[in-house]
Amino acid sequence: MSVLDPISHALAAVVAAAHDGLTDLGASPDSATTWLLCVAAVVVLVRGAMLPFVVHGVRQAHASSRARPHLKDVAERYKGLTDADSVRSMLAERRQISEEHGVSRLGCLPILLQMPVWLALYHLLADVSSGTAVGAMGPDLVSSLGDASVLGVSLSAHGYLGSGAAHLVVVAGLALTASALSYVTQKYFVEPNTVVDGMPEAMATAHRWLPALSAVGLLVAGGVVPVALLAYWILSSVWTLVQSAVVARWFPTPGTVAAARRVTV
Repeated sequence: MSVLDPISHALAAVVAAAHDGLTDLGASPDSATTWLLCVAAVVVLVRGAMLPFVVHGVRQAHASSRARPHLKDVAERYKGLTDADSVRSMLAERRQISEEHGVSRLGCLPILLQMPVWLALYHLLADVSSGTAVGAMGPDLVSSLGDASVLGVSLSAHGYLGSGAAHLVVVAGLALTASALSYVTQKYFVEPNTVVDGMPEAMATAHRWLPALSAVGLLVAGGVVPVALLAYWILSSVWTLVQSAVVARWFPTPGTVAAARRVTV
């Protein structure tokens, strides 16, 4: 039994409930549209539940941006001083500045808390696509998911190579869509809203390459994951794009390109 099983079972219950609700309204139980709406329900629930973490992250980005010049000044004043008293004084000043500007000591912990949810969701979709029942997603629903298809390609199908050209076109199209959404989000909304001043050159270089790397990563992953997971990535990427656009447009981090654009508008 995996530590992620309780989360996977909870997500499976959401998918099953959405499927039952849609079929009660007259939707075809084996239709790809029905199952894609179930996946959309998971996206809305999971991403909606994560909004408090998003708000926390935006506030922390703003707080860190405000504190950064003061922390830089402290680092300059104590540069080269390695004795115990100087180190204690420097750490005390850094803590005071962080508290004054509201920088949380938790750091990236809220982001790390989200990782089990993403991993559990990945395993859920991967397992049911391979024919394995998970919690409320019993054998009947697993079979129904396998019967659902997009242009003749089953939602449980894997990889680029399958039953003919239609399979390649569908899977490649989904992977390219997910890849493009990721690139646009990172390049035009996340990157301009990230402070790069004072960032080590290696990190700055990695930051510039991130949009392309994330896009290529999705294209590679598209060759091994089930079609159902590709559909989830697309729907989740649409949410991420809109969310990132809202943050960059109306709540940009001070000192970023996005903040400068907002001032000039």
